[in-house]
Amino acid sequence: MQMRTLEQITAQKLLKIHAVKLQPSNPFVWASGWKSPIYCDNRKTLSYPEIRSFIKLELSRIVMERYDGTTAVAGVATGAIAQGAMVASELNLPFVYVRSTPKGHGLENLIEGDLKPGSKVVVVEDLISTGGSSLKAVDAIRNAGCDVEGMVAIFTYGFPIAKKAFLESKVDCTTLCDYDTILDEALRTGYIKQSDIKTLQEWRKAPDEWCK
Repeated sequence: MQMRTLEQITAQKLLKIHAVKLQPSNPFVWASGWKSPIYCDNRKTLSYPEIRSFIKLELSRIVMERYDGTTAVAGVATGAIAQGAMVASELNLPFVYVRSTPKGHGLENLIEGDLKPGSKVVVVEDLISTGGSSLKAVDAIRNAGCDVEGMVAIFTYGFPIAKKAFLESKVDCTTLCDYDTILDEALRTGYIKQSDIKTLQEWRKAPDEWCK
């Protein structure tokens, strides 16, 4: 029996609980206004203890293997706060989270928690789309006088714009699963048909122009 990869196992789990939904013939509308044949909500994984634990352990393993000098973990608000806190707990490291915008009252914090200058930080994300919000968090951490060792995430769409942005920002990023693996797994299990694949692949090439 052929061994399944981490990406395939993760894809199977995400599809099973409908954390990832595929609807090529009935597109979703994202907050950005983009129409999309896929919708990903990794917060659903928190409601399933076995999957929640799987993600925590695999993200923690990647941090230990790739970024063994890490001294703190940062989650990106709001989707990755829980996963980031679980990874920090598993690794017994300090945890902070980074807001998308500074808090509008009190200390007006952008980073919540106690992040020591000089810390070597791994950023935890739940989902990477264009990379904009993820890299804003990286900038905030660097502006706080810390080094970003890398980023770990559950899923990436693999948009070219995100790959370019991460390269330019010199941020190493490792994900448990990606768009291509989701499509392969969805096809293998009959979630989608072979005839859907072209539509799903065309969308990723130009998501802002798709279905206009």
